Amino acid sequence: MNYENVEILFVEDSADDAILTIRALSKSGFTNKLHHVVDGAAALDFLYCRGIYSERDKAQHPKLVLLDLKMPKVSGIQVLEIVKSDPDLKSIPVVMLTSSNEGPDIERCFELGVNSYIVKPVDSDNFFHAIKEIGFYWMILSQPAH
Repeated sequence: MNYENVEILFVEDSADDAILTIRALSKSGFTNKLHHVVDGAAALDFLYCRGIYSERDKAQHPKLVLLDLKMPKVSGIQVLEIVKSDPDLKSIPVVMLTSSNEGPDIERCFELGVNSYIVKPVDSDNFFHAIKEIGFYWMILSQPAH
């Protein structure tokens, strides 16, 4: 598989949430360069070009990381902490896309440098709208750091 030119790294362990998110991004035209992984360990392997991603060009970073909070192996908070403490990766926008609206989770993510924290809407229409807006803002409107 070609892992070059990935624009969105999507990290989500829930198959149902992943399907809904990918469908919403697809309807907005943002999935042609999306790569989905199911846990934080795989996300770090992708970002650091390890394991099955060892052939990936380290200089090519995604434009956006959509990150779930609570996942097996390595949590979203751990991934966020590693990404935002790495000088080579910290400029990548990270958006937490999670069902947790707990104050301590939100505060911790912002302390670590998350760019946005979005609680997944329960209603599917609102979920589709939220995902479309995320894609539009981060992939079209927002200017990347150079």
